[in-house]
Amino acid sequence: MTLLADLLSTVFERRARIGPILRRDPRSTEALIADLMKAESETAALALARRILQRYAEMDEAARLALFRHIAQGHDLDAAALRAALDAYETEPSGGSYRAFTVACEPPRQELIRRLNQVPGATERLVEMRADLRRLGRGEPALDALDLDFKQLFRSWFNRGFLVLRPISWESPAHILEKIIAYEAVHAIGSWQDLRRRLVPEDRRCFAFFHPAMPDEPLIFVEVALTRGIPGSIQALLAEDRAPLSAEEADTAVFYSISNCQPGLAGISFGNSLIKQVVSDLATELPGLKTFVTLSPVPGLVRWLETQKVPYDPKDARGMASLAAHYLLHAKRSDGQPVDPVARFHLGNGAMIQAVHAGADISENGMRQAGGVMVNYLYDLGKVEKYLDRYAESREFTAAQPVRSLANAREKAAAG
Repeated sequence: MTLLADLLSTVFERRARIGPILRRDPRSTEALIADLMKAESETAALALARRILQRYAEMDEAARLALFRHIAQGHDLDAAALRAALDAYETEPSGGSYRAFTVACEPPRQELIRRLNQVPGATERLVEMRADLRRLGRGEPALDALDLDFKQLFRSWFNRGFLVLRPISWESPAHILEKIIAYEAVHAIGSWQDLRRRLVPEDRRCFAFFHPAMPDEPLIFVEVALTRGIPGSIQALLAEDRAPLSAEEADTAVFYSISNCQPGLAGISFGNSLIKQVVSDLATELPGLKTFVTLSPVPGLVRWLETQKVPYDPKDARGMASLAAHYLLHAKRSDGQPVDPVARFHLGNGAMIQAVHAGADISENGMRQAGGVMVNYLYDLGKVEKYLDRYAESREFTAAQPVRSLANAREKAAAG
């Protein structure tokens, strides 16, 4: 599999450029799009798609927003044709009437995106285009619908079968390492030396998913610390003067940072597959690892406390842990899922809440978002599937007894 992945990556790397700069076409971008949608020749379609992508790259933000509006409104569903196709299928169900209905269900703009993607290297440009769309068009119903079209296509193009897991090491290409520094979204990497401390020691690992069409762009990556026992402080875990552990001495793998890298792939889930693959690879490499756990932030805690007008004191370790436990167990959205996004992610992947730690992240960001609190989510390999299924069916999840006790203490204190 590794050889095949490398071969695929090499092929795509050689095709990763949009192509040579083309001579200026007098037609408007809207006219180029109309011609692309009618093109029957593959050669003509490819030339038109390349011109459109080149034109888009040269646009300012106002022109890009106008183009998005044109695509959303000018290539939308034909509601009358859809109703007629549904009526025909209900009147006489057949392969033909069903095919006509499925064709009518798809807005032409999805086919436009597919045709643009025929250009070598276009996948990365389309991901960037969706990032622009989400940033510029937020709140416009027609553009929200266009975003859903991008998302639907990307879910197919970026499914697990196409993803390649690669270890990231100090020997990885510099341009990849630069992106790891830039994309780290949980615990900022302040320098090359800081990155080196996260990659070089024997008790540190980093893994990333790549797609063959974007071989130089990590989609998501996870940083792992090998430890003895479950840690309760990110500062201790990343301390400059810590004593490295030999990999064979470790009994615990700690996932302490998971970062999505591409805003244009928002809503496309890679984290579940990434954690499962990394756990499997580490368990095979190091049979002595018995515990797989996170050290995770609680990014919604302070905002929720302030919204609920609940007083809190970050210096009160016991009180802060109790508030966090109560928040994780009882603060729910209308769909029954936890308010906290990190909790939703890990519980939805089949983890359980193992422990809550006050004073675990005393960085400026950690204090601002969660008053210094962090959480261990435990991936019990024998129970992950059971927990995952139960959460998917009923939104029920498991928390260790000490966590429940902390939450109960908060409730008793509130009851006064």
